[in-house]
Amino acid sequence: MIGVAPPAYDPDAPESATTLPVGTPATVRAYVAELLRRHRAAFVLLVSVNAVAVIASMVGPYLLGGLVEALADGVEGARELHLERTAALFALALVVQTVFVRLVRLRGAMLGEEMLADLREDFLVRSVGLPPGVLERAGTGDLLSRITTDIDRLANAMREAVPQLAIGVVWAALLIGALTVTAPPLALAVLVALPVLVLGCRWYFRRAPSAYRSEAAGYAAVAAMLTETVDAGRTVEAHRLGGRRVALSEQRIREWTAWERYTLYLRSVLFPVINVTHVTILCSVLLIGGYFVLEGWISVGQLTTGALLAQMLVDPVNLILRWYDELQVAQVSIARLVGVREIEPDAGDAEVAPDGRDVRADAVHFGYREGVDVLHRVTLDVRPGTRLALVGPSGAGKSTLGRLLAGIYAPRTGEITLGGAELSRMPAERVREHVALVNQEHHVFVGSLRDNLRLARTEADDAELWSALGAVDADGWARALDNGLDTEVGSGGALLTPAQAQQIALARLVLADPHTLVLDEATSLLDPRAARHLERSLARVLDGRTVVAIAHRLHTAHDADVIAVVEDGRISELGSHEALVTADGAYAALWRSWHG
Repeated sequence: MIGVAPPAYDPDAPESATTLPVGTPATVRAYVAELLRRHRAAFVLLVSVNAVAVIASMVGPYLLGGLVEALADGVEGARELHLERTAALFALALVVQTVFVRLVRLRGAMLGEEMLADLREDFLVRSVGLPPGVLERAGTGDLLSRITTDIDRLANAMREAVPQLAIGVVWAALLIGALTVTAPPLALAVLVALPVLVLGCRWYFRRAPSAYRSEAAGYAAVAAMLTETVDAGRTVEAHRLGGRRVALSEQRIREWTAWERYTLYLRSVLFPVINVTHVTILCSVLLIGGYFVLEGWISVGQLTTGALLAQMLVDPVNLILRWYDELQVAQVSIARLVGVREIEPDAGDAEVAPDGRDVRADAVHFGYREGVDVLHRVTLDVRPGTRLALVGPSGAGKSTLGRLLAGIYAPRTGEITLGGAELSRMPAERVREHVALVNQEHHVFVGSLRDNLRLARTEADDAELWSALGAVDADGWARALDNGLDTEVGSGGALLTPAQAQQIALARLVLADPHTLVLDEATSLLDPRAARHLERSLARVLDGRTVVAIAHRLHTAHDADVIAVVEDGRISELGSHEALVTADGAYAALWRSWHG
């Protein structure tokens, strides 16, 4: 077949625009098989109920065929039909068909909803279990499009496509079987249309999967572009980048809509092919069947029943091709969702356990992109109970080093160890038992204040919750809430300031009670006086723990046992506040600048 080419801007468009992978066909097949195994009882029940409905629907053609056959034999034959009994059988079959069709729809919808719920839960559980570094590096637009657009596309497929495809296959198989039993020669007439259907579907399905993948990737690029522009709105406005961002957005939208048009073109070719197939089936049955009747190979009644059964094939064939086409779109979405299954939840080894609390970085190199390192041969030894401050200019690598020490990232070369055990070989949950990271980012979940705090320790009682809030100077405003710990917070709840949200995050830290903490500007949203007061309160809570603090406020460094100055991805100075000021190096210059 001759048709338009795919969008010229990128004939080999990527399947994914970010670091999150797209599942391979083998992964998708394995997951679908797993879903069907989970719901095999419901699936078998759906097929059984559908079989009864289809068999009931074939009673009418058989009765009509018998009537035609009797009429062909003359009036006396027609009287022998017992029309009252025939009408009763037809009415009974109609009632049975109606009841079981309703059951088919009900069972199909229930099966689809259950499978969709499993898919959502599996994606959420798997995503939460991914290494934090993977999620942190993933594009916001790609994550957003998978959670929203791909789930929405799958919702229709799971609710209807999978059950309806099963229904269509059973329906078509039973009709072809009935046609073969009724008039075996007519079954061959159906095959006349098969080459047209096979060629058309082969042309379509060779092009559709890659086109739908490119369409999904194009939408992800649009979502990423728009999200980034909104998030950086003030920066865009300050630097007068509006026109440039709008132009780039329009380019992304043009690329995406080009693939939308191409997939629409593919469907505009497929659907006429399907219509031609339906007409060909019916015509071939009537023409070939008419010839067979004239030759005396089949009766008029058999031809009548066969023609009606062949006409009934239109609906299941339409159903199969319609929902199979829908599954092409769904397959792309499910591949994007189950792609996270191809990422190991962690590189952990359950047998690796720390023997002590020493944190050590040994000749560490790390970069976010291939061949571009942010940290260069960093070696650092943090003894238990030490308060280490990482200072240096913005972009020097302080936060990156903190994330490595917290086990968020794994070094490219070298190793980060806790008690002699490599953090990169420990399961994420095991790492979190020992090391916690609190940074500028924080989140208050929709729910009560109590539930938000218990995220850190589910068994904590109210006394412990108030104690944790008191440790971070949050008990005052918390007690002033209308319902105390039962007050609903988060979206739609009590309005909390950014500083209060940060205090909740710090209170969770107190409840989690890890022995090693990495604080990345943990008090950045508080004014200097409040931050200083909170840090003094936290000092009592953190007593005896290992603390790695990343801060631009040098009073934090002043209170630390050891200060590491990070410049250009390297530790240029290491020592106490007094020693570094005396050395009159980079830290001394920072200290003088801080104090004016």
